Amino acid sequence: MTSTLLKLPQVQALNAPTIHRLSNGLTIVAEQIPVEAVNLNIWLNVGSAVEPDAINGMAHFLEHMIFKGTQKLQSGEFERRIEERGAVTNAATSHDYTHYYITTAPQHFADLAPLQIDVVMNASIPDDGFERERHVVLEEIRRSQDNPRRRTFQHATEVTFERLPYRRQVLGPASVIAGLVPQQMRDFHAHWYQPQSITAVAVGNLPVEQLIRIVEQGFSEAIGTQPSVPGTPSSISPLRSPGSFVPEDPFQQKVRRELIDPSLQQARLVMTWRVPGLNDLPRTYALDVLASVLGHGRTSRLVQDLREQRGLVSSISASNLCYQHQGAFYISAHLPEENLAVVEAAIAQHIRALQEELITEWEIARVRTRVANHFIFGNETPSDRSGIYGYYQSLMGTLAPALTYPALIQALNAGHLRDAAGQYLSPEAYGAVVIRPGK
Repeated sequence: MTSTLLKLPQVQALNAPTIHRLSNGLTIVAEQIPVEAVNLNIWLNVGSAVEPDAINGMAHFLEHMIFKGTQKLQSGEFERRIEERGAVTNAATSHDYTHYYITTAPQHFADLAPLQIDVVMNASIPDDGFERERHVVLEEIRRSQDNPRRRTFQHATEVTFERLPYRRQVLGPASVIAGLVPQQMRDFHAHWYQPQSITAVAVGNLPVEQLIRIVEQGFSEAIGTQPSVPGTPSSISPLRSPGSFVPEDPFQQKVRRELIDPSLQQARLVMTWRVPGLNDLPRTYALDVLASVLGHGRTSRLVQDLREQRGLVSSISASNLCYQHQGAFYISAHLPEENLAVVEAAIAQHIRALQEELITEWEIARVRTRVANHFIFGNETPSDRSGIYGYYQSLMGTLAPALTYPALIQALNAGHLRDAAGQYLSPEAYGAVVIRPGK
């Protein structure tokens, strides 16, 4: 089938952030909004995907160690000073990024933002703190392995991706974490936590010029106290080669993994397709809509048919996940074991119907309203906006998708959706994970 590309309309952005780029590669995004808070969100376009297998889990482990002090701040001092001002801080690591943020009152931003920047850029990674935090990370891995939902998702990603690093866990294996040493982490931090890898987003009720000045000065001071950056050790070299991130071909047949999980009360079924990712973003919009039509809300097709009308599943949903280099379209169900075959066949028939029949205008209108409302609700707070700005600017080098997504969804018609279903979602070729309860 020939590939078709949706021609995106020219649309007016709803928000108006300012982008400020420094000569050292650092990108600052700033926006003033009339909410009495300011959020600083520091995004690094480095996550578990860049790790060699030998240090898989390092990016997440480092996220924990960032808060263990610098030359200026003793371990625990950053959190104490944040809490004294009633501010909050947190962080997250994914396959494609790591980010750290604080939210504070505007009058405290000039004092607290440099502290946040210092802990990110100048983490000391002490030996004793490393050993203590290793136990915390190992416990997090253990808990994730005890979580049926996380286990199911991991099986699904391993079926979806044969080669891409998205098949691995962000937390990494316990055996790898147990063998890491502090110097490996210091090398990893020195190599990746550099200005050219960073997008710093400041959103809140201060003038844009003031937000930019505070962030720029904070980084200037932090970088000035960094030790010299060593050469790239082999332990932190990018995963194999750039060719490692070439998208994998669509499934040519059904690829199955069947397991037994004694902890389950009901069976799990996950069906998955390889689809475009952020590096081919225009092709993902129609897939977002198709996921909503199939499995978002009580009026979606799969929920209505398989849960509400026929009672074959206790829950079912669809999602279109966009990693940087490839995406995955998932349909996941909880159901009685005896219904597995009929439900899988019914889902395949719903996919076939998307290819053969035009989606109704009522369904498209429902999705348009849902997307528009979610965009509005998801842009109300400084942390909402800084998160979406940092995500797209860091991973794609542009804010356009963060500003125009609702209008682009509005531009899709039934023909676009049918073409996308025909191109990416085959009822005959997909990955399937079946997990049966233990006897």
